[in-house]
Amino acid sequence: MKAFEVQWSAAEIERVIRKVEDCRLPQVLSGTGWTLGCDADFLNRLQTYWVREFDWRACQARLNRYPQFIAEIDGLDVHFVHVKGEAQGRRPLLLTHGWPGSHLEFWEVIEPLAFPSRHGGKAEDAFDLIIPSLPGFGFSGKPSSIFGQRQTARLWNTLMTEVLGYPRYLAQGGDWGAIVTSWLGLDYPRSVEAIHLNMLGFRSLTPGRDEAEIEWQRRADLAQRVYSGYAAVQMSKPQSIAWAAADNPLGQASWILERFHDWADLRRRPFEQVFPLDRLLDNIVLYVMTGSFTSALCFYPGVVKEGFALLPENIRCETPTAFAQYSGDALTPVPPRSRIELVYNLDRLTTLPEGGHFAAMEVPDHFVGDIRLWGSAVAASR
Repeated sequence: MKAFEVQWSAAEIERVIRKVEDCRLPQVLSGTGWTLGCDADFLNRLQTYWVREFDWRACQARLNRYPQFIAEIDGLDVHFVHVKGEAQGRRPLLLTHGWPGSHLEFWEVIEPLAFPSRHGGKAEDAFDLIIPSLPGFGFSGKPSSIFGQRQTARLWNTLMTEVLGYPRYLAQGGDWGAIVTSWLGLDYPRSVEAIHLNMLGFRSLTPGRDEAEIEWQRRADLAQRVYSGYAAVQMSKPQSIAWAAADNPLGQASWILERFHDWADLRRRPFEQVFPLDRLLDNIVLYVMTGSFTSALCFYPGVVKEGFALLPENIRCETPTAFAQYSGDALTPVPPRSRIELVYNLDRLTTLPEGGHFAAMEVPDHFVGDIRLWGSAVAASR
């Protein structure tokens, strides 16, 4: 394990700026907004801001705000942030991000989770935080073959128990992180004390058993048809998207931005209030500067290889599971409790009044509050 720091040369930065500035956007149909993809007006505005106003050195400083490391596990470099807060080695919490996010999804919740007494909480609520970058994402290594979420869970458990020496730990995740965290709970119950999800990771092959389950399945199927056309391509032909976006930072940005817009809770706030331009660009720059746009796409065939996280009727994750329902998540409609209990030992279910797919980024206060209450409940159950 070795310490890691982000360092980009002036030449690397200048090359990306030139690429962004030289990109000529095509004509689009008038009045379509975000309905056919990334909004043209927004992308034009982002392009101008990226070239003329975005502070690259401030971005690099933000990326270096917390201690981070690289550990080689099973031949693959794993990048992770490790913040030892007021917990002083106790209450380790593993946080796993999704796509098209990164470890930066958790940037706004690190301080209040690791140092709660500075943010209106109690020192005993503190966690040790471990936030790895998924294989092929950010500063983690790029697998040479299709790599799945269950394989990633094995890496994470090795990181926690052997590299960092935590015999028992908690785990949380959404999007891909929900599936990785679910596999941790199923495969490593001796190490994983409890898990917390803000997306249903496992699914059951059991058909809907009542009106509520059938209605949820209908809404979930509709959401997949509306918002997941990208996933069908990324699961089957990710290299085609990689060729199209190769060495095209603004093209990569448009593909990423569409997901952030479509999956966020925009019922009360406009897009740029939920995600300021600097926050969006920090995440985009991470993909561009590490060349991980392509390798991150290839995480999608991994779920196909491992069976789409579908569990047989006689298999369930028995690790105590908490589920947080963020009511503004358009991509993954809230499942009924009975559906969650088919595949998880559900012992806590909370409904948050706002927030979408990127919960920790969109509503960090709600995220922190729910994690603190969950952590206290786990401690009380020991």
